[in-house]
Order: sequence, then C-alpha cells, then structure tokens
Amino acid sequence: MKKIGLMILVIMSVLHAAPATKSYECTKIFEDRKNELLVELERIDEQKQSLDSLKRATEELLRKKEAMVQGKDVKVDQKLNEIKAKEASIKKMLDENKKVLDQIKQLKSDKVSQTFAKMKPSASAGILSQMSASDASEIMSTLNSKVVGQILAKMDPKKGSEITDKLRKLPEPPK
Repeated sequence: MKKIGLMILVIMSVLHAAPATKSYECTKIFEDRKNELLVELERIDEQKQSLDSLKRATEELLRKKEAMVQGKDVKVDQKLNEIKAKEASIKKMLDENKKVLDQIKQLKSDKVSQTFAKMKPSASAGILSQMSASDASEIMSTLNSKVVGQILAKMDPKKGSEITDKLRKLPEPPK
C-alpha cells in the first residue's frame, strides 16, 4: 500500500505539475507576442515620425516655392508696367514724329505749289505732263483753280484728262 500511496502521490504531483507548465507556456507566448507588438508599435511610431518630418519639410519647401513665385510675379508685373510705359512713350514719340513729318510734307507741298503758281502755265504744263498722273494731280490739287485751268489748257488733252480724273478722285484738302 505504501507503494500505491507513493505512486498516487507521484501521479498526483505529475498531474498537478502539468497544468502549471501549460500556464507558464501560455504566459510566455503572450509575453513574446506582446514584445513583438511593442516592437511593431515602435516601428510604426518611427515611420509616423518620419512621415511627419517629411510632411513638414515638404510644406516648408512649398511655402518657399510659393514665396519665390510671388516674388517673380511682382517682378513680372513691374517689367510689364515698364514695358507699357515705354510703349506709351514710343507711341507718343511716333505721333509727334508723324505730326512733324506731316508739317514737313505740307511745307514741301506749299513750296512746290508756290513754284508752280509763279511759273507760266505753258512751262508748268510741260513739267507736269512728264510726271505720273497721280503726282501731277497731287501738285495741282494745291494750286488755285484758275491756275489749274490755265495749266490744263496748255497740256496734251489725253494727259490733261488723266490728271483731271485723278484730281476728281482726290479728297478735298482741309481748309
């Protein structure tokens, strides 16, 4: 009986010891898994910090680029204003040059008109007959109608009719 009691005692202690080992193994598995999750959590946290850092750097770079673009926009606007001012100045100078050119043409035309007005009609008719009908009509348009009539009377009828036709088509000179 002692042997049976001892065996029962040994069996009981083995049976009793088995659940403790299983409990220890489960706890160890949970601890290992917990450590793995903590390591994964640290890795995720590092990635999050890295992503936040990258985001901040990107935002800063974007702000710098926007500031640079705005600065260039201001410079472009300034250049555009300068170009517009120069364009207006050039246009003003061009208008002034046209006025001066028109005055010179008018003085030249007046001088030519005075010359032809002082000439004898037969001499004027000879000179104007050698010119193109357009040029002759422009000159004659500045002369007194009495002088024009005398010159046309001394011209070849064909040339006179060409000049008369051109005179008729010319706009009236300003008075």
